[in-house]
Amino acid sequence: MRINEDLTKPVVVHAAKLDWVSSPSAGVDRRMLYRIGGEVARATSIVRYAPGSAFPRHVHSGGEEILVLEGTFQDEHGDYPAGSYFRNPPGTSHVPASEGGCTIFVRLWQFREGDDAQVVRQPAEGEAVPLREGADTACVLFDDGRERVAIEEWRPGSAIAVENHRGLEFLVLAGSLTFQGEKLEPQSWGRLPAGEPLEAMTGTEGAQIWIKDAPLQHADVLPMPD
Repeated sequence: MRINEDLTKPVVVHAAKLDWVSSPSAGVDRRMLYRIGGEVARATSIVRYAPGSAFPRHVHSGGEEILVLEGTFQDEHGDYPAGSYFRNPPGTSHVPASEGGCTIFVRLWQFREGDDAQVVRQPAEGEAVPLREGADTACVLFDDGRERVAIEEWRPGSAIAVENHRGLEFLVLAGSLTFQGEKLEPQSWGRLPAGEPLEAMTGTEGAQIWIKDAPLQHADVLPMPD
């Protein structure tokens, strides 16, 4: 399966308008944003867990990065309410589930060699950093020099400019913004190759956005199994 595999082209997906696709586990459905591979894939998805559903124990051979969008995501290590962010590096494993149901944003098989930091951020945890023009808050969830992941709150009716030297990936979490003539609302996802800045205008309610500043694929990304 190949979905939005050309990393040299900008892409925007209005994920909230996509159909849900069933996974191999009952009650767990996906909206696929980027994918190369079959059931084991280099992938970016929005995943929905029905109340009481679970996914079998699995090892994150290529790493897993998650942001909880709605509800409470759970595993044997704890509960992660909406706004939680974590990175499960290669070699870790868990049994994901959700007693009350949840929706999460997930990136798989996109870790690079040596990226072995286990990171867990509960809602609002992270490092406050200087604000760009038009932003009310900015919280860095992860920054190791090779990639920077943050959540920002942008004021209503603001022109926002995000420079792009390495590559940008973003997900609208709340509110709305206009980008390249399109209105982006919650679950709108975008990916921009290096050199193409994110220049947007927020709507009347402002916007909350998750942003990753990093190469769209690391040169030393972990290889997929044959």
